[in-house]
Amino acid sequence: MNPLEQYVHDHSTPETELLQELDRETNLRAVAPQMLSGHLQGRLLTMLVAMMKPQRILEIGTFSGYSALCMAAGLPDGGVLHTYDPDDEMMPFAQSFFDRSEHGHKIVAHTGSALDIAPQLAEEGSFDLVFIDGDKREYPDYYRMLMGDRDCRPLVHSGSFLIADNILWYGKVAQPAAHGDRHTQALLEFNRMIFEDERVENVILPIRDGLNIIRVK
Repeated sequence: MNPLEQYVHDHSTPETELLQELDRETNLRAVAPQMLSGHLQGRLLTMLVAMMKPQRILEIGTFSGYSALCMAAGLPDGGVLHTYDPDDEMMPFAQSFFDRSEHGHKIVAHTGSALDIAPQLAEEGSFDLVFIDGDKREYPDYYRMLMGDRDCRPLVHSGSFLIADNILWYGKVAQPAAHGDRHTQALLEFNRMIFEDERVENVILPIRDGLNIIRVK
């Protein structure tokens, strides 16, 4: 960490002890611990949720549960966060931290693909905020699902926000995608879809690996 990054960390509200433990345990147990949102992005998610005051949040991609806990911390009482991940080995690990958190009762964890399960929640109402951090190859399909362009009811409404993580993909989106690099190709398609869709407006923030913040008009 360079001196400027250290300064930013040192002068931002620190992690809770539970989040610090979750960070450590993720680095010890997970194959790709860099997927964890981390301190600064986690604090940003908490602040954004506190400002937006959503009642229903959808998270696509739970991993070890760090981002879910950060969003739940900003979620008003009575709000609910549905989080999805197909990894049936990591989900019990994440759930163990949800159970220990004062905000864990706001989180409903689902094991499976959001593309298969999330549309079933449309009957309960649309989502005010969606955090997209699942399989990068499926980002375009996530967007089509959320907007109702995939033979399902829309899962978002006018005024909803979508936040897509890893949108810069280690800088690869600024270069020609290598042949067979489906992750970069899908992210390029996703970013292009957002930019060209007149139903939304967006801004890309270069924090960590990039966040695309999208508002449904």
